[in-house]
Amino acid sequence: MDPQTLFYLLIGIILANFIIDKILGALNAKHFNDTLPEELKDVYDTTEYKKSQRYKKEKYRFGLLSSSISIITTLLFFFFDGFEWVDNWARSYTENPILTALIFFGSIVFVSDLLSIPFSYYNTFVIEEKYGFNKTNTATFFWDKLKGWAMMAVVGGGLLALIIWFYQITGNNFWLYAWGLVTVFTVFMNLFYARLIVPLFNKQSPLEEGSLRTKIEAYAQTVHFSLANIFVIDGSKRSTKANAYFSGFGREKRITLYDTLINDLEEEEIVAVLAHEVGHYKRKHIIYNLFTSILLTGFTFWLLSQFIGSETLSAALGVSEPSFHIGLVAFGILYSPISEVTGLLMNLLSRKFEYQADNFAKETYAGVPLISALKKLSKNSLSNLTPHPAYVFMNYSHPTMLERFRNLKKM
Repeated sequence: MDPQTLFYLLIGIILANFIIDKILGALNAKHFNDTLPEELKDVYDTTEYKKSQRYKKEKYRFGLLSSSISIITTLLFFFFDGFEWVDNWARSYTENPILTALIFFGSIVFVSDLLSIPFSYYNTFVIEEKYGFNKTNTATFFWDKLKGWAMMAVVGGGLLALIIWFYQITGNNFWLYAWGLVTVFTVFMNLFYARLIVPLFNKQSPLEEGSLRTKIEAYAQTVHFSLANIFVIDGSKRSTKANAYFSGFGREKRITLYDTLINDLEEEEIVAVLAHEVGHYKRKHIIYNLFTSILLTGFTFWLLSQFIGSETLSAALGVSEPSFHIGLVAFGILYSPISEVTGLLMNLLSRKFEYQADNFAKETYAGVPLISALKKLSKNSLSNLTPHPAYVFMNYSHPTMLERFRNLKKM
């Protein structure tokens, strides 16, 4: 394939992804005004439901605007040889392939994120503020950005530098070493993310002694689940939206509850939500997800090794001198249709796991408090209770509220 044909193929893939996403979004938006299913009519009263509809519509319109500006910017960057300009600029500082790649990607990522700040700021301090969700302040918002950039530079830059180094010394066999590196990193982060990364952004503290902790520990004993680490995270520092999650495995496993979750739910409902999270561990969902992720990473690196040395990839982006970093950009776009398919399959698997975790919670604790907890969480986050089936199929990692309700009732 000649470079010009490949260039238009890359543009076609970018446009196809954008158009499909917008079609699905439009289909979903048509359901915003649907009447609530009978089973979920107690989630919202009339006033609250109208508020949720306004919130969904405003988020949709804003997303449409921001994504349209993003695609236009991306296309202009492609057609006006942006990659060649950044590549030449990076090479003006150094001829070292690793340093050139770090400057190249660092510049693109930094500028892209910089351009997204006004949209992120508006979403946080206008839309989320308007509907009562935002609890953060300007200082925290920008401090989070700075910490995110620092982490990206250290972690992302470090991994990229090592992968390019592997490529330099092993050629196309680099994918094996890169796969091993990313696998070790992934397992490490699964184990220690909550201990090392979360404290950079949030305060975590052990759940205090009291009736809630007593109930949680009593439940854990009934399912023979060793649970020494129950933490509360200050989610209310940034938003009123609530969450809970399970992380780690072995001695590093822990349950983390948002303080907003504790404030919003009754103790029985919190234990039911926790039982759902324990279900993920007991059904080995964490291990399955980790194993699948590692396999997909290996496949991606192997496929990358088949293309990365191609001069056509660089030429298609208007860059005369082939390099690993330019080839990586082109490959990333070419790989996106495969990524969409694997993402779809992972969502299907994830939805299946959510059903299994719900079933575990009902079998080992109770279904009624889990249903009431899910309804409260949906209400407090103004969730969309009537999404389009196609949008759910393509984008949802969790079943809809209605599907989970019916599944729990069916059991």
